[in-house]
Amino acid sequence: MTLSLYLLRRFFLSFLLVTAVFAGILLLIDMVEQIRKLADTEAAGIWSAAEVAALNLSGGLYRILPLVALFGAISMFLSLARSSELVVIRAAGRSALRAVAAPVFGALVLGVICVTLFNPMVASTARVADELITRLSGGNPSVLSVSREGLWLRQGNAEGQIVIRADRANHDGTHLYGVSFLAFDIEGLPVSRIEAREAELRRGSWLLRDLKEWHFSEANPEKNARIRAEAELATDLDAAKIRESFSTPDAIAIWDLPGFIEGLERAGFSARKHQVWLQRELALPLTLAAMVLIAAGFTMHHTRGGRTGVRVLLAVLAGFALFFLRNFAQVLGENGQIPVDLAAWAPPTVAVLAALGLLLHLEDG
Repeated sequence: MTLSLYLLRRFFLSFLLVTAVFAGILLLIDMVEQIRKLADTEAAGIWSAAEVAALNLSGGLYRILPLVALFGAISMFLSLARSSELVVIRAAGRSALRAVAAPVFGALVLGVICVTLFNPMVASTARVADELITRLSGGNPSVLSVSREGLWLRQGNAEGQIVIRADRANHDGTHLYGVSFLAFDIEGLPVSRIEAREAELRRGSWLLRDLKEWHFSEANPEKNARIRAEAELATDLDAAKIRESFSTPDAIAIWDLPGFIEGLERAGFSARKHQVWLQRELALPLTLAAMVLIAAGFTMHHTRGGRTGVRVLLAVLAGFALFFLRNFAQVLGENGQIPVDLAAWAPPTVAVLAALGLLLHLEDG
């Protein structure tokens, strides 16, 4: 137990050290990039660029978290090898698998913490960073789907769906102008149409002004059309949902993703990209554990055996291969070429099994 706690502490220290190094590098690179982007903005200076870079830092670290775990594990195992602690561990009767169990457990714990706590923080800081950049550049953020025909939204419930089209909108999509509401039943047949001069989003409803409504179930919809000054139309949309519906999946906290996916499917949108992202995030602890096992398979050797540089290079190449395979599987899953669960869970599972096979062959074979 004492040895396991010692190895666990060494892994956490190595992970934090590597994280600090990567954080400094990413911060400097992003700060230079923000200075370049905001060079023509009078209100922005070096401190504004530093603020934006600091807000983007959590997202940058989160994207490369598996690589950070890989380099942290490599650093730990090399340190143990140079100090001959691995020799002492083996002499004490500990096998390679038992020795690596504590770092793998630490990687799983780190993965759970990052998914449950760090992921929502990344989503929040990304939104704040976008708003800050927009404010510094003097523009308004656009959150709607824009086409030549106007702006488009969609809402749905158990009774059917409503497609919303507007000529223009305010910056957050809560006030639409020149707006049309086309309602469909659960079989996809048009039920009614509303044309309004403007629509304002309130809590649980759209407030329509200067509208004309047609019901297609009537024999002569135009003759029986109703013209009103104001009317309300129920909706489950709010400003946050409108903003998130046009965001990438990584801009939505993992706690909000299941409900968001359900809302997208209810409204008739494809939520496959968000489903793949959700499963990919849930598989992050297994991915970090795979990185630790890969590092152990190549670097749990005494330095006097030689070829340390080659072993480190092989560990890095194997880690990068898993990292890019994970991203490639995500693309295939989003395009519907492979199932969602396979896209998210297959790469880390295969990596864990391959690394365990390597450990058994080299250490206990």
